[in-house]
Amino acid sequence: MGSVIDTLLLRAVELKASDLHISEGKPIMVRVAGMLHVLSASLVDRNLKRENGQYEETGYVGVDSFTHFAVAESQNLFLDKGKSIYSLFEEIIPEKQKDKLKDKGECDFAYETSSGQRFRINLYQSTDGFNAAIRIIPKTAPTCDALDLPEAIRNFSKLQNGLVLITGVTGSGKSTTLASVLNEINQTRAVHIITLEDPVEYKFVSAKSLIHQREVGSDTQSFASGLKSALREDPDVIAVGELRDLETIAIAVTAAETGHLVFATLHTRSAAETVNRMIDVFPEQQQRQIRVQLAGSLQAVVSQQLLPDKQGARTAAFEIMIVTPALRNLIREGKTQQMESFIQTGRQYGMQTMEAAVERLKKEGII
Repeated sequence: MGSVIDTLLLRAVELKASDLHISEGKPIMVRVAGMLHVLSASLVDRNLKRENGQYEETGYVGVDSFTHFAVAESQNLFLDKGKSIYSLFEEIIPEKQKDKLKDKGECDFAYETSSGQRFRINLYQSTDGFNAAIRIIPKTAPTCDALDLPEAIRNFSKLQNGLVLITGVTGSGKSTTLASVLNEINQTRAVHIITLEDPVEYKFVSAKSLIHQREVGSDTQSFASGLKSALREDPDVIAVGELRDLETIAIAVTAAETGHLVFATLHTRSAAETVNRMIDVFPEQQQRQIRVQLAGSLQAVVSQQLLPDKQGARTAAFEIMIVTPALRNLIREGKTQQMESFIQTGRQYGMQTMEAAVERLKKEGII
């Protein structure tokens, strides 16, 4: 990989950014603590050194006080150096993803540096040309303790079967929460774990569990095909990166019904929205059946969001719905509008609303 893009990626890591954006004809941007900041393109050619949290060059502020990333030459755009965005990534894009980028105007792939630092890279075309959105992935899978997850979420690692859904908007930390639960299972239980990801983000090393990670597009054609295959591979735990379509949802629910523990993510904001999304993708004549199946297999729904904290970082707030017999009946009967009241009164089961989670973080002085 060229030294220019390597330097950019590693500089984003040094700045504790969660994301890096490189666009045709626009300043390079980094997202730190949830906020986007301009990152000078000239940073690529400078040998920066940190001392006491401050960069030596005049105009750069320390990474501990993100009040002003921009410098006088911040409009010295990356393209001024004669490089196109595509050319920066051409050497590392998998061949199949090159074809996908050409045919569909977008592609996703993972990249790992020689130091073991991993990145999830999305290349896409816009009216301005090629662009890159890059997610920085921690080198090791997080632990439940490190994330300070609620006890109800930690307990997911003890489940034997059923469906657990982790939801939230893009960038809300769904993959990180899921990885921590899988990590807990890997460290404590002798089971076979299969993950289906697009792309593979956190890399696991088998500990007490046997774990296989499969990447959609290179190891399997799709989430649906990978999930079908997984059912023939003697799994105990299956993690699906995203429930994107009817076929994948149907197979995941069936797998959960037949004795497997299935984890999956969705881009939804609440338990009720999640259940409705799972049902509404099916034709009307099949919705009664899927409600019954979901009522029997669903174990929990977690909806999460990241909020800025008082330390200049971000912390997660969770809505947690643990599926009780009463909630199973609501799902079966399609009365999802009543779920909120059950979550409000289900504290003894580990449930909490998003409002209660945010209020607790305020009272504890975290946000």
